[in-house]
Amino acid sequence: MAAKRQETVLEVDDLSIVYRTKRGDVKATNHVSFSLKQGEAMALIGESGSGKTTISLALIRKLPKNAVITSGSIEYRHNGEIQDVLRLSKRQLRAFRWKDCAMVFQGAQNAFNPVLKIHKQFEDTARSHGWTDKQAVRERALNLLELVRLDPERVYDSYPHELSGGMKQRTLLALGVLLNPQIVILDEPTTALDILTQRAIIDVLNDMQRQLHFSIIFISHDLSLAAEMADTVATVYAGEIVEMGGVNDIFYQSLHPYTYGLLTSVPTLAQEQDLLQSIPGSPPNLIHPPSGCKFHPRCAFATAACSQDEPPLIQDFGAHLAACWHKKALAESREERVS
Repeated sequence: MAAKRQETVLEVDDLSIVYRTKRGDVKATNHVSFSLKQGEAMALIGESGSGKTTISLALIRKLPKNAVITSGSIEYRHNGEIQDVLRLSKRQLRAFRWKDCAMVFQGAQNAFNPVLKIHKQFEDTARSHGWTDKQAVRERALNLLELVRLDPERVYDSYPHELSGGMKQRTLLALGVLLNPQIVILDEPTTALDILTQRAIIDVLNDMQRQLHFSIIFISHDLSLAAEMADTVATVYAGEIVEMGGVNDIFYQSLHPYTYGLLTSVPTLAQEQDLLQSIPGSPPNLIHPPSGCKFHPRCAFATAACSQDEPPLIQDFGAHLAACWHKKALAESREERVS
């Protein structure tokens, strides 16, 4: 999707988070920085445990109690005003979480109260943010349910158990944008859905963003979803953004071995089966992470320098950034593989 406007709505700078545990501090994110523009769709991709969800929870201050933000800032910008999300009062944060920034968690099966009809859950959400006109809420909800390609009257008067998994997921998307937020965070929005339902959800999201003009941050390990929806892709490894750029740059001109490994581990229609390969090794222990580049124990291009010095996330071509000492060697290897 092309961004509608170029104003920055979210600025994350130098965000570091640790989880306090008995075994030690888990360094969940390390100096994460990025910006999100109006109408932009950004994908955070990486293996499970890489820090994607921690980043997204920090944006709405829903981290677990043992999480501590050790550095950084999160700024939300709208209509010329700047809010420091990390300094919002409880009252301000309550308004921010649904009115300005909404998060749709994975697992719509558990997102709804099973003993309340859907209309009650829309009304409760609206009322908690000062919207008490039930007729206006109903009209808004029915319009959104129609936008997500459901029978609005039927769904609005149903209990959650009367809806299929795909219907619940689309209803949850409608509920997420009820108060017209500027940012919508999606945590694995197509998890546990069959491939046809996934396709329908992607189409619905595209339609919703085109009509409502909100920005999207979505967390996924599904590279095909990122390729379909994202304007910008950020690869997250061991709590750090190791590569970030436009979707075409990431998928066709990747500059970090981890991103390249993720891409080559996914089968394509044009690829022979024997070319499929996985990334060797396992993600690092984040209580005692490796020195230097955290990916070097698993990297085919690693040298002694990689274990000693951590490469900076720097710009190479346009807005394409990567944290790697061996971008040239990776580019040559990619070209040989293609030829």
